[in-house]
Amino acid sequence: MPGAYNRRPMRHERHPMLKLYGLPNCDRCRRARRRLEASDQEVEMIDLRRLADQGGLEETLQHFLTYVDWSTLLNRRSTTWRNLDDAERGDLDQTRAMALIKAHPSLIQRPVLDTGTEVLVGKAVDDWPA
Repeated sequence: MPGAYNRRPMRHERHPMLKLYGLPNCDRCRRARRRLEASDQEVEMIDLRRLADQGGLEETLQHFLTYVDWSTLLNRRSTTWRNLDDAERGDLDQTRAMALIKAHPSLIQRPVLDTGTEVLVGKAVDDWPA
């Protein structure tokens, strides 16, 4: 087919749809979304609290855990974490950490970017070459 190599790729051929998980009022999440959209990326923003309310958080967490360790997902610097009592914060393992995150979705380190081939968490999203 003559000229097939000169055709401009369609938008969906250039970049797969990215999924950005976070909270609507999170500055880092908004900044990451603006940066990705400015580089012509299609971004679906997914509210973690809404996802939890709809019952999809557990499946999403399992997906994240295939790419990153549970300790990377847990935001130990958040206000929510500091407001937990010592008994809840102590002696954590993956099962207890996931139970805490399910109960308090704001404990997830944000933003979380799912590119389809990798999952990046927190600062790693800022470093991802858009």
